[in-house]
Amino acid sequence: MLTADDLDGMDWEGAKYVCSPPPRDKASQDACWIGLESGMFSLFSSDHCPFRYDDPHGKLNPAGRKSFRSVPNGVPGVETRLPNLFSERVNKKRISINDFVALTATNHAKLYGLYPRKGTIAIGSDVDLAIWDPVLKRTICQSMLHHGADYTPYKGLEVTGWPTTIVLGGRCIFEDGIINESEPSGEYLVRNRSSMTAPA
Repeated sequence: MLTADDLDGMDWEGAKYVCSPPPRDKASQDACWIGLESGMFSLFSSDHCPFRYDDPHGKLNPAGRKSFRSVPNGVPGVETRLPNLFSERVNKKRISINDFVALTATNHAKLYGLYPRKGTIAIGSDVDLAIWDPVLKRTICQSMLHHGADYTPYKGLEVTGWPTTIVLGGRCIFEDGIINESEPSGEYLVRNRSSMTAPA
């Protein structure tokens, strides 16, 4: 979604886009999309490295203002990752909804030995669901997001398709923009190494 042009922002705005691998040119961006569409890539993920921007220890630290080498490396992206993919590829008919589920859930579960507990809707599997409105339009802005960063590199990007309800372990934890749980409730899962398989 980003290119090297985003690094050219005035007044050190480009620091918001410093990450690894760095945003490259449009041709490289297109090659990544082709990799997803052709099946060359089987996972779609993000390291979500959310350094704050307007912070003396974040992107605008004193050393970083003198040299890009001291700008913390990473961008926030976990909350916008799936809407970006859905809008750009499912709604543009470049990948199917089944491809979307495989790239974002099923293949991860298989690779990390968590399938079929995770990554599928089946008897005996955890009830983890993201329910989408495929035609809901959103213009991404910082105020709508729930991450700990103070900016989003996707500010102003209009996407079509947005999650409206999130169910975790059978509990509705997110609905219509509202988080329903006040405390984190994640659970550490031990991988079943004998069931780890490479995604098809």
